[in-house]
Amino acid sequence: GLRASLRRAITQKASGEDGPSKLAAASISLKPGTRLLRDWNGTTHVVDVTDAGYVWNGKSHRSLSAIAREITGARWSGPRFFGIQ
Repeated sequence: GLRASLRRAITQKASGEDGPSKLAAASISLKPGTRLLRDWNGTTHVVDVTDAGYVWNGKSHRSLSAIAREITGARWSGPRFFGIQ
């Protein structure tokens, strides 16, 4: 029931082959101290990366997607919303 591209990515990862894959995008690593900025509907949102996760508006969050959801009111990929490739 998996998409062909995802099956290929899993096979590549399992065999140790290098190359682009959908799985590589899921392992985004941001260093603590990094600051992310995103302008949304005329408001600039600032997210600080910490050892424990992310801080936005003085509140801790475990994922960027949760923050993007609060900002937009819709289900967004957090990395995509903040422009992280």
